[in-house]
Amino acid sequence: MRLFPVTALLALLCMLSPPARAQASATCSSEPVAGELRELTSGGRARSYRLFVPPSAGRAPLPLILDLHGTGGNANGRAEKSGLEALAVREGFAVATLQGEDSRWNVPIVSGRADDVQYASDVIDHVSARTCIDTARVYATGFSGGGRMSSLLACRLNDRITAIAPVGGLRWTGPCPGRAVPVLSIHGLADPTNPYEGHADRGGEWVESVPEALAGWASHNRCRPKLVQQERPGPLQTLGYEGCSGGAEVRLLRIDGMGHVWPRTEVDAPAVIWQFFKTHTRR
Repeated sequence: MRLFPVTALLALLCMLSPPARAQASATCSSEPVAGELRELTSGGRARSYRLFVPPSAGRAPLPLILDLHGTGGNANGRAEKSGLEALAVREGFAVATLQGEDSRWNVPIVSGRADDVQYASDVIDHVSARTCIDTARVYATGFSGGGRMSSLLACRLNDRITAIAPVGGLRWTGPCPGRAVPVLSIHGLADPTNPYEGHADRGGEWVESVPEALAGWASHNRCRPKLVQQERPGPLQTLGYEGCSGGAEVRLLRIDGMGHVWPRTEVDAPAVIWQFFKTHTRR
């Protein structure tokens, strides 16, 4: 399957939002961090995450991307796989790659397990206390279980998370309080683990289909109810909802023949995700 140029995908996504602007900061500053594990306590539990701050860091507030591994993964492996840190060097943003307790995320939420929503919020605080972060430009992405978790963060933490881009893992975890959240989902039609049509027998992890999850977010974002599909031949289709509140677009890149993978050949996932994120800021 051929690589789709980022410029072509931008046209498909119809990203009309104005470029986001950093919140002004006269006092904070950043030092480069070349991918280090950091420790913190969240909800009385010892937790960790991997931090990357690009060499260009200085006094300008940096956007922050929270990146979440799939079930069974870890922060270092995720950082190596995702390609976001390499992109951050060129584009000038920080990356916090989160680490699930026992390599799993607590989504759907189960009592007695770690509160991963609070953990993500604590990571934002931990990073912001040490690095000059633009708190209006904090984003979340992830693969598979990490995509499910980033969906939950958009629902429960949308006063801090600006936009999300789950890959192979979009869920609608509502009803959700608070603001409309821009959503970009990337999903393969041949995904055997998290099937596009939903209804996997895994105790509530993967019930609704991807289109149903997309519709849930469109309703939350008060978009027009009609799903629009771009008329473009080939294995990649862009679908989405228009007229969303505050420009909080809801988009899906659906890829024929793609399985349960973080795509780098079908599409350049980190580049497409960053192009989506950089057009949105939290008002």
